[in-house]
Amino acid sequence: MAGVFKLPNEYWLSIQVTPQDIENLHTFLFERETPLTSRDLAAEYVESRIRLERTSAERGQNAGSKSYLPKEKYEVGDQLVFPALEWKRGKVSGVRSGASPSVGDFDVLTVDMEDNTKRMFAARLDSHPLNDSQLSTPESDEVSSAFILREHGELVEKKLEAAFNTEEGLVKIAGRWFPSALLIDINQGQLNLAEAVLDMSGGEPLPTPALMKDIELPAGVNPKLAEFSLNYALQDDDRFDEVGPAGEVLWCLRRLEPDYVREVPPPLGYVEIEHDRNALSPAMKNLESQLDDELTPSEDLDPREEISSVTISLIYPHLRAGTLPMSARARKLFPTAYETQRVRFTLVDGKTKQRIPAWVVLEHGYVFGLREWYKSYQLIPGSLVQIRKGEQPGEVIVEVKSQRSSKDWVRTVMVGADGGFVFAMLKQSITAEFNDRMVIHVSDFKTLDPIWEKKRPFEELVLQVMRELAKSNPQGHVHAQEMYAAVNLVRRVPPAPLFALLETSPVFKHVGDLHFRLDQEIL
Repeated sequence: MAGVFKLPNEYWLSIQVTPQDIENLHTFLFERETPLTSRDLAAEYVESRIRLERTSAERGQNAGSKSYLPKEKYEVGDQLVFPALEWKRGKVSGVRSGASPSVGDFDVLTVDMEDNTKRMFAARLDSHPLNDSQLSTPESDEVSSAFILREHGELVEKKLEAAFNTEEGLVKIAGRWFPSALLIDINQGQLNLAEAVLDMSGGEPLPTPALMKDIELPAGVNPKLAEFSLNYALQDDDRFDEVGPAGEVLWCLRRLEPDYVREVPPPLGYVEIEHDRNALSPAMKNLESQLDDELTPSEDLDPREEISSVTISLIYPHLRAGTLPMSARARKLFPTAYETQRVRFTLVDGKTKQRIPAWVVLEHGYVFGLREWYKSYQLIPGSLVQIRKGEQPGEVIVEVKSQRSSKDWVRTVMVGADGGFVFAMLKQSITAEFNDRMVIHVSDFKTLDPIWEKKRPFEELVLQVMRELAKSNPQGHVHAQEMYAAVNLVRRVPPAPLFALLETSPVFKHVGDLHFRLDQEIL
């Protein structure tokens, strides 16, 4: 039977994008006259490479090679390629006569193979199955473009992106590439009209076709080309911001974006605290991953893991800012973008179906737009909010595990006129389910502002919080999770610096199960 044409894994792992490859893709884009994504171009690139390598294999990879056919006559020195052996090559180093009652006289070839082995082959055999099957080159499933893109698509795309970024003749907008030579000119007057249209929308992002209705573009131009040209011109103008999720282009005026989208809300502002992550115990790292803090590195999360929902225990900074943490797990539920760091999308209340305009701020890992929604459910630090995938692209469902308002004993923070604070167990009206270790009732958020403004040293602040929390436990024990929730009442701190301090400072003594107490002998 004929050999199966295959390309080894190493071929795709080590492949380099050549100038000829770029030229071929240029031509492909010119012919299509349609902007294409890196994935689209990767598919064409892979198909082109397969065609090239198959042709090369069929030609013996050099002009001096002959395809081995048992019926042919060969001489010492002939260069051969063997389709039945995955197109391996060899050189005839010896020819001798052979004979068989069933086939008659024939030649026996000794061939020095390219892998430094010697093999024997028959020649001058008129009757042999291989004589009739050499013209076709069946393909292995592993050489199909679909298989290669599934296995190596991400790597191929990255290499193409790197090559395209140095290519002046290609431009990119919203994840799509196009030859700059085909772009139509968009003048300043047309851009001013686009600004006016977006101004009238009051900050509501609009798709490019909505802008094109009010901008006079040359008649007879390919609509896709006109749309891409306008997108490119808008991208090059600082007044405009592309805020659509991947696969959708939406434009907004930067000056109309909410303040807390353009800059990090003060309650979420984190000043780096030096710490050693290696000091965290396995139990601490496990708790850290459960807390879904957006400042926690995502290094331990399997990128292939499917996430359908995440339940967040709200901490005070997010409640105050009207934001949700976009942790490593939660990030998989929210829209991403090809280039922009700010993505406009819609949150849907799982109970009421209310649609809430919201923003993903990818760079800083939070979702903005929930302040009024939090107020409507009277949420407090420690309340549980479930996030899950929406029914429509670009939508995410949020739902509060609400309950009938009832009085419940919960930890409550009280702030004195001097800026000191204490915790007490008091009966409070509770309207939603909460995390027992993280719930803290705050009667008035503004009372905590003076403590934030004091900006005390981190270790001093943690010590003060531990002292106050310990008073509510007869043994003086405080869980690391309680510390995390309480410290974030007065300073934005991710879990790792806090846990590292608890683990390494002699002031704090671990008494088991992530509970700590103050070492009175040292104090």
